[in-house]
Amino acid sequence: MTASSLASPLQVAQRDSLPIVLSRMLRNGGLMAGVVLYTLYSALPFLWIGTMSVRTTSEISANHFAWPETFHWEKFRIAWVDSNFAQYFWNSTLIVVSAVAIVTLLGAAAAHCLARYNFRGNRLVYFILFSSIVFPPQIILISLFQVLVEYDLYNSRLGLMIVYVSLQLPLTVYLLEGFFARIPQDLFDAAKMDGYSDFEIFWRIVLPVGMPAIATTIILNFIQLWNEFLFAVVLLSDQSSRTLPIGIRAYMGDYFQDIGMIATGMMIAVIPVVVLYAFFSEKLIQGMTAGAVK
Repeated sequence: MTASSLASPLQVAQRDSLPIVLSRMLRNGGLMAGVVLYTLYSALPFLWIGTMSVRTTSEISANHFAWPETFHWEKFRIAWVDSNFAQYFWNSTLIVVSAVAIVTLLGAAAAHCLARYNFRGNRLVYFILFSSIVFPPQIILISLFQVLVEYDLYNSRLGLMIVYVSLQLPLTVYLLEGFFARIPQDLFDAAKMDGYSDFEIFWRIVLPVGMPAIATTIILNFIQLWNEFLFAVVLLSDQSSRTLPIGIRAYMGDYFQDIGMIATGMMIAVIPVVVLYAFFSEKLIQGMTAGAVK
């Protein structure tokens, strides 16, 4: 009688499962290694900008990747007070928050109408909105400039806010329409039986149920508009109306660039995006995966 025949069933099961366990460990280890590498790839540039934000330009020129010997925290005060970043920050906040709020409400209402009501021209309107996403918005820059000048909206925060709403509205409708179309019709039938009006259905049912997708569009629109540079630099010339991206450009001259202060301005500009994502990252994931599983 051999030794293998004398082994207990438990020992045989453990011996047979060893290759499976090793394979699973290797697979999980490879996945974890990939996650770690991607995290380092994403985080190291941010850490590099953070270290440069507390170093002077002369120190950065001497050694680009050195750790700060002296942390120059006063650079944030200089940028905020002396370089008027407080005004730029307020301008960006006012313009972007207002534009995101308006485009969210208009986009959600339009997406609800396209997803729930069958009217003549429904798919035509949807096609026009969808087709506007294909073309780059830069091709309408000159026309927008002429329109804003004609209606006395050039060089005003209101004019830039209207432009931002028009730029982000098609994508917002496109993202929300697909999500709203999957809301069960039974919810709307029950609401009608309870005496809800169309506006009450939208406000008390569609918006709460669609909050994961709406939160996703809010985050995407905020990040896109907060970092927008081209339309802001063309449509705003007054220093008191500048946004943060234009304020950072002030440190870039024809013959000299203050790299240290550029990094400081970038850190000031990126803080709201990091905070927003930290609070709404779960909603963003829910919205992006909504509808993946029925």
